[in-house]
Amino acid sequence: MTSLPDALTEWREAPRVRILNANPLADSARYVLCWLQQALRARDNPVIDAAIRLADHLGLPVLVYHGVREDYPYASDRLHRFILGASRDLERDCAARGLACVQFIDRAAHREKGLVYRLAVDAAAMVLEDQPAFVAQWQAERFAAKTDAAVLAVNAACVVPPLALDQGVKTTSAFRRRHQAVREDWYDWTDETPTQPPYAGPLPFEPDRLADATDADLDALVAACTIDHALPPSAMFPATRAEVAARLDRLRTEVLPDYAEARREARRPEGASALSPYLHFGVVGPREVVAAVQAADVSADTRAKFLDELLTWREWFHYKARSLPVPERYDRVPAWAQRELDEHAADPRPELESLTALVRGETADEVWNACQKQYLVDGWMHNNLRMYWSKRLIAMTPTPEAGWATACYLNDRLSLDGRDPSTYGNIAWAFGDSQPGYRRGPIFGLVPTRVDKTLRKVNGDAWFAKGAARPVPDLDIPDEPPVDPYLTGHLPLPLAGEEQPAKQAG
Repeated sequence: MTSLPDALTEWREAPRVRILNANPLADSARYVLCWLQQALRARDNPVIDAAIRLADHLGLPVLVYHGVREDYPYASDRLHRFILGASRDLERDCAARGLACVQFIDRAAHREKGLVYRLAVDAAAMVLEDQPAFVAQWQAERFAAKTDAAVLAVNAACVVPPLALDQGVKTTSAFRRRHQAVREDWYDWTDETPTQPPYAGPLPFEPDRLADATDADLDALVAACTIDHALPPSAMFPATRAEVAARLDRLRTEVLPDYAEARREARRPEGASALSPYLHFGVVGPREVVAAVQAADVSADTRAKFLDELLTWREWFHYKARSLPVPERYDRVPAWAQRELDEHAADPRPELESLTALVRGETADEVWNACQKQYLVDGWMHNNLRMYWSKRLIAMTPTPEAGWATACYLNDRLSLDGRDPSTYGNIAWAFGDSQPGYRRGPIFGLVPTRVDKTLRKVNGDAWFAKGAARPVPDLDIPDEPPVDPYLTGHLPLPLAGEEQPAKQAG
């Protein structure tokens, strides 16, 4: 195995780093290239910090690069606008750290071929994110296999890097024990300070400079892209670091003091941190969230409960995703649960719904509709509702595989925190990635079900009726949830600035 560069071997954060190919560091280079896809923040970002350490060791500046294509799965105004808002603050905050940050937004008026590879030609090495799911995973692996540059992947999504834990842990309880034993050792961080001035040399393209862009400028950029314009941005989630700061303050002063009482109540906004979109796109890192929790004037039990959700469950799903070739595929469901669901696949399904009714939240189940409209309108769903929403899809679709495909489609297309190890882990839990139930029933077999009685008791009939009546955008909806080759890994997504492969028939 290729060893880490000398600059990183003694680094406290070294367990975050994996070497993706055996290429040596380039002898002649202009910079160390830091390619960000999802960790869209300048502070508490181990990817940037690793790049700085390596660049300082080599006497080079760091060049941070972020590119956005039009043709990633489910590209829409909602996702694009959030990404560009985050990227705008990324560039601003990189400048405040003394780092150059350049962006490329793919659109008809601005095309580039092979841009990532051309940027890598002048790089001593490429430092990128170590993401275990969706597009970022395949792009990193594909780039590492095709480039002549040395490629290092750095985990920025977890407090405890998965490589710092025992490998092969099989259960949540075993993971919790191992994680709890070391997590406090990883709470603190120090941003690396670059010793070299910001890179100001030549570039192989004309970058999009977002730092000075107004909201109207970003809206115009989104409008110029060939994406799904029918799914609007979410007014509930402004993509700014200022919004992150406000939510962390609310977490500390409002959410945590009332967490024990309000966390199960979707009707009470003070019950949820609503940070998952910002964590998914890396606008905030989990260590910054931990710091806010530690600063809250709450009981140790309250603090521990919230941290269990953030650290045990979220990081368990990230850890587990690394052992799965494609974390968003149905075959991750445990064999026993697949057998149970398959044995009952031919059971009568009186609650079948069309995909159009499911997408639009116009089914016969008012509670489910209210859940779905949180995804459709807000781009996010309260966690206590997601469990019911996911399980009900098994009964509302013709087969277990169709239920899984529908859950992933709705999650990935509509939700700002979709396409994530955590949301795929939650869906897998609903399909049986937990303990079997005690009583076999129709459709589900021994896979536990959920009913709406508790949800109605906690939130009230009137709240669900109001939620189910919300107006929704008019989207193009296929007859069946798509089986996209990008999602199954059969056709790698082109890199930002790389020619798109020919579309496959069917």
